[in-house]
Amino acid sequence: MKLISRVVQRFRTTKTFQENSDRINAIDFSSDGNTLISSSDDDSIVIYDCEKGLHRRTLHSKKYGADHVRFTHSEDSAVHSSTKIDDTIRYLSLHDNKYIRYFTGHTKKVTSLSMCAVDNSLLSSSLDRSVRLWDVRSPNCQGLIAENGRPIAAFDPDGQVFAVAVNSEEIKLYDIRSFDKEPFNVFVPYNQRNSDWTCVKFSPDGRLILISTNGSDVHLLDAYHGRPLTTFSSRVNSKNIPLEASFSPDSQFIFSGSSDGAIHVWNSETLLREAVLHSGYTNPVHCVQFNHKYMMLVSASNNMVFWTPPYTDEDL
Repeated sequence: MKLISRVVQRFRTTKTFQENSDRINAIDFSSDGNTLISSSDDDSIVIYDCEKGLHRRTLHSKKYGADHVRFTHSEDSAVHSSTKIDDTIRYLSLHDNKYIRYFTGHTKKVTSLSMCAVDNSLLSSSLDRSVRLWDVRSPNCQGLIAENGRPIAAFDPDGQVFAVAVNSEEIKLYDIRSFDKEPFNVFVPYNQRNSDWTCVKFSPDGRLILISTNGSDVHLLDAYHGRPLTTFSSRVNSKNIPLEASFSPDSQFIFSGSSDGAIHVWNSETLLREAVLHSGYTNPVHCVQFNHKYMMLVSASNNMVFWTPPYTDEDL
């Protein structure tokens, strides 16, 4: 089945999981697409089987809290930031629920975690106005960039470049081989802002940059020159909360939740809205991602919802 407009418009909820008692704050797929992991404000980390559509396991981090959970290159381990005690990033074995390593250095809340797709590099940013580079095999920080405001950061799909968005105003591009030097490109795409930037992502093909916000806006930029392509403003975010937007694996579609429970779908080429998907729930949809292996969309509020399209021969 190809991911085309007709198919996207027919996505429906097929599984709803009620494992959490509070907001799911982050989700991530394993590199093979078989497993989904989530972290929640209820201090839990929940693991799902995407192939079978099952809840696999729930782990608890009552002492430290859990946010920004990300798989490493193994589905048996993950990293997550903390919401209690300190701002340490923790490397967790999912097999036996034991911490493998601690990454200490940030002195305020972590604002983003990004795992490199090609090696063991981990990128973190924090309200302490720093971006740190780690190798998950070592507890020592491999590099530090001091910024002049609140940063959020992300690797590109090739792992050679990373973007740092600072103060919801400018985007800096760094080469991983010379990250300790000045950025090789700096964009200031907008003269004014209506909301705070909360997440930055590259498209899977590396051509686009997507900026999520705590408002109704989702910004789409050219990744090479920083040229604004459009701002999608049709989603509802009356509560001014961070709402994740994500690409489809082919970079053609963009998905975002809204505070009224709907999922908005836009086309990254035509820049038009393709669909508004409804699950029947009205809680804010904080996280939305598309599985890169299966024809599956996942959305998260307090519940985890799996979406798939009905299959017909004409979709082949």
